[in-house]
Amino acid sequence: MAQSHLIFSNITETELSSSPSSNVQDVLDNEIKEWHFRKYHVESVGQRSRYLRDFDLDIYFLQKNREQHRAALALRDAVLRLRRDGAFVAVPLFRVNTEPIGPHPAGSYEIWCPSESFASVFSYLCMSRGELRDHQFRNAWIGPSFPLDLSTLPLRSEDIPLQYPSLGLGYSSKASQPSLEERKTSGKKVEETLQKHEPEAAPAPLD
Repeated sequence: MAQSHLIFSNITETELSSSPSSNVQDVLDNEIKEWHFRKYHVESVGQRSRYLRDFDLDIYFLQKNREQHRAALALRDAVLRLRRDGAFVAVPLFRVNTEPIGPHPAGSYEIWCPSESFASVFSYLCMSRGELRDHQFRNAWIGPSFPLDLSTLPLRSEDIPLQYPSLGLGYSSKASQPSLEERKTSGKKVEETLQKHEPEAAPAPLD
């Protein structure tokens, strides 16, 4: 069974700029709909690739830094509230590592995410890191990163043309989305299932 681990390192209060949003409508309105992934020197493992069905998202913070610890826990609570309210399915492990453990070099916790919710969860984690700029910060690499020549980029503009709008996907999609009430009903079912069957899953806050 293939599984992917993604690392979000050093979550800081400065980067968050404010408490991460746990308002479902706000998160849905600001969700990233399209991505450009960069691939650099990915070695063959000698077998056919398989579709990944779920992901472990590891959140790192400097465990001796109170600001980073607080910010990382605030992000975790926001993810739990959004799961409860049906924004997406993401399951933080009940345990938060306050010291390095196993392969993890700093304080950390894990968020399990099924492929069905990956785009929404990944979007939220990226958008919740504070000030973000395409290519420089809001990016992802498959394999080791490679330095980019940012001097060639045009000035930032809010007028970004749609890509391949004839497909009706991404930002061009006109498909109807579940209502907030439908999402809350779905989120409630997820919470009930986790509480009944998965003792290692962190419960959502009651507020």
